Amino acid sequence: MNNELVIVLDFGGQYNQLIARRVRECGVYCEVRSSKTPIDELKKLEPKGIIFTGGPNSVYDEASPHIGKEIFELGIPILGICYGAQLVAYTLGGKVETCSVSEYGKTETFYDKSCILFGAVKDLPDSDTSWMSHTDFVAQVPEGFRITAHTKNCPAAAFENKERRIYAVQFHPEVNHTAHGVEMLDSFVKNVCGCKGDWNMKNYAESVIGQIREKVGNGRALLALSGGVDSSVACALMAKAVGDRLTCVFVDHGFMRKNEGDEVEAAFKDWDLNFVRVDASERFLSKLEGVSDPETKRKTIGEEFIRVFEQEAKKIGAVDFLVQGTIYPDVIESGAGDAAVIKSHHNVGGLPDFVDFKEIIEPLRMLFKDEVRKLGTELGLPDYLVWRQPFPGPGLAIRIIGEITREKLDILRDADLIFREEIANAHLDRDINQYFAVLTDMRSVGVMGDFRTYDYTLALRGVTTSDFMTADFARIPYEVLEKVSIRIVNEVGHINRVCYDITSKPPATIEWE
Repeated sequence: MNNELVIVLDFGGQYNQLIARRVRECGVYCEVRSSKTPIDELKKLEPKGIIFTGGPNSVYDEASPHIGKEIFELGIPILGICYGAQLVAYTLGGKVETCSVSEYGKTETFYDKSCILFGAVKDLPDSDTSWMSHTDFVAQVPEGFRITAHTKNCPAAAFENKERRIYAVQFHPEVNHTAHGVEMLDSFVKNVCGCKGDWNMKNYAESVIGQIREKVGNGRALLALSGGVDSSVACALMAKAVGDRLTCVFVDHGFMRKNEGDEVEAAFKDWDLNFVRVDASERFLSKLEGVSDPETKRKTIGEEFIRVFEQEAKKIGAVDFLVQGTIYPDVIESGAGDAAVIKSHHNVGGLPDFVDFKEIIEPLRMLFKDEVRKLGTELGLPDYLVWRQPFPGPGLAIRIIGEITREKLDILRDADLIFREEIANAHLDRDINQYFAVLTDMRSVGVMGDFRTYDYTLALRGVTTSDFMTADFARIPYEVLEKVSIRIVNEVGHINRVCYDITSKPPATIEWE
């Protein structure tokens, strides 16, 4: 790709990938790189700007991640956020100290609108809400810098050296709670870095299709097709790139939602491609017998997927490439660079050490979910595929807490179908970005028809999100939840209690396992 590039240097903060997501919203391509990336490597990338992220450490601790002064001599615009702002001050001779009063959450912030970050924001008032999360603060800005924002307890909530194009903010503009935060980032990448904003899915599709053609050449590729939006978009890209040298293999592992295997097959029956459906339900279920640990589930499923694909590739003949619909959040949560492993996605951290393919192609690896949907529309995919409810590769196996059995799978399929039906009936299916049921491993006492019951508790989960990196619980009307609960308890055996999950991400993840 030849797009304008902004680099986010990762210092370990929880919102690092969200910064990249927000920059892309501004039409500028952005990648996250480790703070340990050598300066020469950064120079070769020729970024238009560099953003330092937040992080949990204190800059005056020797064990904390730091950066050399030479990065400030490259002439590349720099924006420091939170820890990144403190790092700018500390490295260039300012003072960073522990706050007498820490700031967390929504904070009234007073802006100097002569600073281009704030002055270019339309209708920004003199004071507005920003999102703070810090126990240290910049007590003295470096020589040549001036303060451009403050709060009641933070004298340097933002500061700048306009001549050197170095800017810093103590708050988090990438978080929705900061009013006009994305517009501030837009001002940095457009007005400071000089980016025109050439990142869009039309250009991306053209670029990636060309790269795939060059890589695959006269070879053959096997695509792991689940029927979800990610693998469907990957399928459309690959079909345009290599045509009939692509074979799509849909592995029915037995953990699909009710009737979903048949629905996936029907969705692709009219496509001009080689489609193979493999019933591997017995195989997967036997591999997971007695397994209750979620990481073990994911990794077992990930390895078994590969083994099935290897077997199918041998039936087809010489297949060099395995194609997956891996997207950026999968990579991040599976642990990338300095990031912690949140959970191993079956197609990333869950892969076995040995894979019998020449190479794995992941054309969506650097895209967020909403970008994948935009790309799908750009490629001409129908709405029912582009807006299909997200479904994890391991399927219901990670929506059953504890050991998986056929009985539990049947219970969950029926309950999940009712939940999805009622959400659709209430015309909420496009407002809630992901919704599903989870069969917990907890049983409790109930009463039905004057008889005591001791059955499972079912949890319902619904979230709203723009990027699946952060999410809030969906405010589903009580009358809808009530109808779902009544139907499930009356129509599905072995469930006598229904709960609704009202936890955001973070601290929770969207899936339970």
